Formats: sequence, C-alpha cells, structure tokens
Amino acid sequence: MDAGYPHFPATRHPFRDSFSDARVNQTNLPGARATGEGTNVSVMAGTSGWQYRDWRGAFYPPGVPQRRWLEHYAEQFATVENNGTFYRLPARETFEAWRERVTSDFIMTVKASRYLTHVRRLRDPAEPVQRLMAAAGGLGDRLGPVLLQLPPDLRAAPALLAECLRQFPPGVRLAVEPRHESWWTDQTRDVLTGRNAALCWSDRGGAALSPLWRTADWGYLRLHEGDGDPWPRYRPATLSTWAERITAAWAADADVYVYFNNDQHCAAPYDAAAFAAAVAGRGRATARAWSGPGG
Repeated sequence: MDAGYPHFPATRHPFRDSFSDARVNQTNLPGARATGEGTNVSVMAGTSGWQYRDWRGAFYPPGVPQRRWLEHYAEQFATVENNGTFYRLPARETFEAWRERVTSDFIMTVKASRYLTHVRRLRDPAEPVQRLMAAAGGLGDRLGPVLLQLPPDLRAAPALLAECLRQFPPGVRLAVEPRHESWWTDQTRDVLTGRNAALCWSDRGGAALSPLWRTADWGYLRLHEGDGDPWPRYRPATLSTWAERITAAWAADADVYVYFNNDQHCAAPYDAAAFAAAVAGRGRATARAWSGPGG
C-alpha cells in the first residue's frame, strides 16, 4: 500500500466535480468521440499486486499453492497493477514468464521503477526508461499502461515530466500520479494531454486526491484506503460515486483501468469485485471480475 499523500477530509472532496471543466471536454481529446446517455465504458477493475499472504483462504483457496497464485488471479480478474516493479525491476525473462502464466486477454500494468521517479526524480530519464521498457516488453501483448507515481515531495516540474514522457515509445500508455499540490496547473494538464497520458485519479478514505481532469482518451483510477467497515474496505456509496464519475467521463469505447491498493485483510479483491458490479449495474461494459468466495 502506498503512503505519502495529502489527505482531504471525506466531507470536503475539493476535486470532486473538476472533470466538468470545459477545457477538458472529451471531444477535445485525441481519438475521443462524444458520448450520449446509456453508452458503455470498457472498465477493467483489479488490484495493485497479487502476492499477499493474508489473501490465502479468502481470495486464494487453501488448495492453490502460492506458486500458482498468478494463474488463479488471472482467472478471476482481467488485469493487475504490478507494484513490485517499483521496488525492483525484474529481468525480461521474468516478464516473459508472467506472460505465459496468464490468460490471453489479461493485462498487466507496470509501475515504473523508483529509480526513475524517486532517485532520479525524472532527471536524465532516457536510460532508466529504456531499461524499464526493455524488461517490461517481455509481456508482449499483455502489457498495459505504465504508471509513474511521483514522490510526494516532488514539486511541479512540467518540463522534466514532458521530457520523461517523450522517452517512452509512442504506443505505450502512460499514467501519471503526482502527489504534490503544485502540479495542479494548466501547464501540467497540457503536458499530459499533449502525450495522451492519463492523469491518475486517486482516492484515500473516500476523498479525491487530485483534480478529475480527463487528459487522455482513456482513464486510470487508483483507490488506496477505504472509508468503510471493516477497515480498509470502501463503502458501497463511495464505490458507486466513483463508478458514476468514470462512466460519465469517458467515451463508450474508452478503456478505464481501476486498481485497488487497500490490500490488507483482502479488502482489495472484494472492493474491485464490488466496483465492477457497480459499473455493470449502470449498464456499462466491464472485464471479468471475481464473484466472491465460492463464485
């Protein structure tokens, strides 16, 4: 689970309605088209990681050995956000092995190495980006977006961010999660929109942690810690609110990736499943999601 976010009380929600800003009207986005009432969004819900021992017995059946957890996960969810790559970038052969272990329609999002975002702090990005993509390329067609989570004390540096984004191959989807309030400027938004990179929407405790800007013709949402009982689960009302936001924000054929990072006590799989159900309940298209124990 990530830390280091500014926290806004759940009653405040300072960014709740900012996607209604005319400057981010979805018809202004590359490849986007206007939506009408009743259109569908291709929503892929999953969790941030899959190797959590306290999921044994709750998400992973007792008879499934840990070495087979990824296979089991991929049968339940169509996507995962690989957070482990932030701490240590595996060899290309490891990514290739993951590709062989998941279903043909599975998508693995990769979190960029902290060497790029936290050690280099976006400076001189060419070599770490090349190394990241050379390794992650082992996923082939299973590779999803690359997430760049910025340090909480990294103040806005749009020029550095733009140069970093330029180092990635044009076809790679990039999501950026700034965590310092100085980033919420038109200049930041322009950098992201120019690359069709998604501003990562995020939540902690039922509160939005960023403006809800649409900077790409696809979306990315991370939910870090719930506001429900038992902790750290999310309340159904909060999940419903986020489901409404994303289905209102993106076009019918847009991809939206949603990951739950509240891994303690197996909260993330339950919430990801409940979120997918909330989206489907609005008549929206969703990728497969866990149906719960025994499902």
